[in-house]
Amino acid sequence: MTKIKEVIAALETLAPPSYQESYDNAGLLVGSPGDEVTGVLIALDTTEAVIEEALRRNCNLIVAHHPVIFKGLKQLTGKNYVERTIISAIRNHVAIYAAHTNLDHVHHGVNKMIAEKIGLQQVRVLDPKKGILTKMTFFTPVDHTQAVLDALYEAGAGRIGEYSECSFSAAGTGTFTPSDQANPAIGKAGKRESVAENRSEIMFPSHTTAKMVGVLKRVHPYEEVAYYLTSLENENQEVGAGAIGELPEPVPAERFLEMLKSNMNLQIIRHTEAPGRPVSRVAVCGGAGSFLLQAALRAGADAFVTADYKYHEFFDAEGRAMICDIGHYESEVYTKDLLYNYLSEKFSNFALCLSEVNTNPVRYFV
Repeated sequence: MTKIKEVIAALETLAPPSYQESYDNAGLLVGSPGDEVTGVLIALDTTEAVIEEALRRNCNLIVAHHPVIFKGLKQLTGKNYVERTIISAIRNHVAIYAAHTNLDHVHHGVNKMIAEKIGLQQVRVLDPKKGILTKMTFFTPVDHTQAVLDALYEAGAGRIGEYSECSFSAAGTGTFTPSDQANPAIGKAGKRESVAENRSEIMFPSHTTAKMVGVLKRVHPYEEVAYYLTSLENENQEVGAGAIGELPEPVPAERFLEMLKSNMNLQIIRHTEAPGRPVSRVAVCGGAGSFLLQAALRAGADAFVTADYKYHEFFDAEGRAMICDIGHYESEVYTKDLLYNYLSEKFSNFALCLSEVNTNPVRYFV
């Protein structure tokens, strides 16, 4: 039987928790990691109705995009839907896990799903994150260098954009004197040794540092491994906010709005005036994305598809791009499909269900 912690491990491979924003509350919110999974219900939000659906469908784990616990809870008295949902989940032994801004920030996450629904090509992260990469520098005997690098490549190090197995090595001479208590792979105790070595450098996501150091020490031939770690300010092109891509061919603004409405199954689009040119390059951000407008303009976007725009924020486009507010729920509802498809590839011994509850609190009178 599969345990909840195994499903969590898979989800956190897809969307590492370290990529969430500081204000966020992604992760396991209710439940025990050691419980066995009877079924998983995938939802955008967790509400009382979603808990009831999970029980009807024999699912004891809900995987949602939005965390039902977002602010601190000082009481659980059932005075609002959040408290009632948590109480119901605990009473009925239903675990709740949320993958939120960490899933927003990975290249293959929420925004990539929106881009694919719209039909964008050459999709890339709009606003890459800095400060989440680490460089490891280590020293190996020349004959062992490739074996160590290969092990690090296999563990996920050395990936830069569309390139893998990226590293740098330079030849030099290493010296050391083993003590009487040492068990050297090369040389003898009390005698200084000089060895032809390579100095190698390789990058990886900072949250995998412990894993990479473990691989280095496991594969390295020396009893004591010489290495050091450096935090980098480089942008990680695979991680960040929003996405941007190209339509297969430029289309008039009105035609783009028609395509957007059809492809995203929208009832309404709030938008600014088109900038007077065909729409070719499109930026997207699931949920509230007004903070990314300047990044979209710098990237040359003709249209910016997002949600939760306030009246005065629409002026900020200044005719340089067409802001398209499609609604928060509408921009992220297909996240359920993303999570379902991913978990379906990882697990086959329990039921995976897409929630059928419409959790959108907004209604439109048309």
